[in-house]
Amino acid sequence: MRETTIIQKTLRVPALPAGSGNDGTLARQLDAVLLTAGFKAGGDLLAHLSELDAGVALDRAVLVLGAVRELVGDHVEHNVYFRDFPAGVPDTVEFWLRCLTGAVGRERLPKRRINLLDLPRYGRYLHSYAEMVAAHQELIPSIKDRVTVLHLGASLEEETRALYLSLAGDPAPLNDADLALLTALAVDCVDGPQPESVPAREQRAVLNHARLLAGKPLLADTVTDVLRVACALSEGDVRLVKPTRFRSLPRARRRTLLSALDEIVRENPGRVADVNRYREPWKRLGERLHPYEFGHLPHAQDVFAVAYGTKVARSLPARAEIAFAAGDVTAAVDLLAGAPGLFFRALDRILRSELSEVDMEQVLTVAGKVVHQVSGRVLLSLREHLMNRETPDAARIFVNRAGRAWAGPDDRATLSPAVVERVNTLLDAELSRRLPAFERLVIDPELAGIAMPFSGQAKEDGFGVLPRGSVVPVDGETLRLFVYWRERARRTDYDLSLLLLDDEFRMTDQVSYTNLSVYGATHSGDLTTAADGASEFIDIDLGRVGARYAVPQVNVFDGENFDEVAEVFFGFMVRSPEQKGLPFEPRTVRMKSGLRGSGRVLLPLVFRRGDDGRWAAKWLHLYLRGHRWANRVEGNRVSASMLARAVTERAYLPVSHLTDLLAAKAGSVVTHRPWQRLPEPVTYLGLARPEGLHPDSAVYPIDRITELIPA
Repeated sequence: MRETTIIQKTLRVPALPAGSGNDGTLARQLDAVLLTAGFKAGGDLLAHLSELDAGVALDRAVLVLGAVRELVGDHVEHNVYFRDFPAGVPDTVEFWLRCLTGAVGRERLPKRRINLLDLPRYGRYLHSYAEMVAAHQELIPSIKDRVTVLHLGASLEEETRALYLSLAGDPAPLNDADLALLTALAVDCVDGPQPESVPAREQRAVLNHARLLAGKPLLADTVTDVLRVACALSEGDVRLVKPTRFRSLPRARRRTLLSALDEIVRENPGRVADVNRYREPWKRLGERLHPYEFGHLPHAQDVFAVAYGTKVARSLPARAEIAFAAGDVTAAVDLLAGAPGLFFRALDRILRSELSEVDMEQVLTVAGKVVHQVSGRVLLSLREHLMNRETPDAARIFVNRAGRAWAGPDDRATLSPAVVERVNTLLDAELSRRLPAFERLVIDPELAGIAMPFSGQAKEDGFGVLPRGSVVPVDGETLRLFVYWRERARRTDYDLSLLLLDDEFRMTDQVSYTNLSVYGATHSGDLTTAADGASEFIDIDLGRVGARYAVPQVNVFDGENFDEVAEVFFGFMVRSPEQKGLPFEPRTVRMKSGLRGSGRVLLPLVFRRGDDGRWAAKWLHLYLRGHRWANRVEGNRVSASMLARAVTERAYLPVSHLTDLLAAKAGSVVTHRPWQRLPEPVTYLGLARPEGLHPDSAVYPIDRITELIPA
């Protein structure tokens, strides 16, 4: 399982000790089979497999093939309701009448109201997977099909350690899947090398949990760090979003947590004010820690006194908020200057206040004095924020840490272009000062459309998944959307749908189980149960569909939520009609994403047709709360179109902004082509590691770009 995870996360296959070797036949056979899934083995991996004993090489080939098939969603059978899809899909009303006619005489139907789910031919597969396969011609390969290269990695122990250090030291908070992976790795790696710093508090909580179990000191400098560790000990939510049911702890564990609290508050008494943000969890934790049994830890007791309200501790943000409410912006600036991170997070609010020229100049002077104390992630986030503040947004979007989104009007005053330019100059100068100077730098031009990944929390785990706001071209003729789900305990009905919008984001049409076909788009048919798994598809002929925007949706019509089902994923393929093939062909998959959000409606991305007729995809990663039952595209078209517009028209800071700063400091910027071999080590920044690099090159694929964000 560990090796499978490493292959899927890094596209590297851990190396094994060389054996007596084989003639390379197995390596070539694996490479041929990998191509059917859209992968190929790099030269280093092929050579390594040829050095292994035949039996070991065969086991390795099976492992690699299984890992990449699961990565793109080819580990399950994707059947379709209409066997000949995309051909043979009837008119919706005609199909319903056919189901109704087939039910007459078989069962007694209700007199007044007919439920589609009561019809025996509706919502369930009427043919086997083998029968569906027999009805389709073989896929014709295309030069446009995706080919992803797998490379040879280091030993399993080294790859495990490298993955641990990468996840633990990532300055951006991880998503749930990566955080769970880090939890497992931290236990195994607690005695080995550790990251230089762990800036993300969620990752720090995971490491602290492992350190506590191993009897090592905690990495904690705030009281909230200790609260997160207590949540981890009770298998609760270290993000502090969901309530944790704290367990009883042995006295030694209680003493460790309370001693850490006592030391933190003793060194910085102001830290006790952080308790106010999570007062209720602190109260529940106090019932388990019994702090007043430890009279020699008075500062730890102060933490719970604040939680229970017997002691007042007003935090710096609270005092600044009082100053803002009183209209005393100067006082707020003076307070926040003592906490540079908070100052820069509040800078927009300060700058849009009614300040005199003297006061404005003072604010910018303070910013220049404290900017060196602010994390690079905050500086880059502010840089992106200011890109959208010279004009009002069409709609202001709000997204929480779980990806739940809502939108509203943007009633904020705009900022002066001159002020924005001065702040941007300050931010870029500070970022450039902190960035490393690489000797030879290679930058993949495809990074230009990728948005900076400030947080991984809302980004799902999968293949080809990019940060919210990223834009990539769609270069095929037919776009095929797919969703697969398998229910866990009760009947679950998901509906793949498509919202079609015009230039002003007004609905022109929709494709769903209630409207199986429109000009240029076709649905594969509605499935309403998934005990053994179910798949739905939508085909979009990009040359025929008349909409400007196409917004896919996955609606929970009934049953288990996305975070409750046994398995669920969404993705899209790009292909041409001449290729034929099965409804699901792994080599044409461009993106496959797991779905674990808390909403009942998913908006994964939006497709936009440019003025030149070319299409591009922009990532959304948004969930709507939805209804408890019967979520449909017709019912959420207004909120979905508003959110799609808000993200589509918003400017996101591209990774190329960071790479441009790096290029300005590099000794040389080297151009690299896919067929070119570089004889000297380089630092490569790109979507994935290409072939042809020197083996000693440092590679930063898109999922490791955050490691370059300065501390």
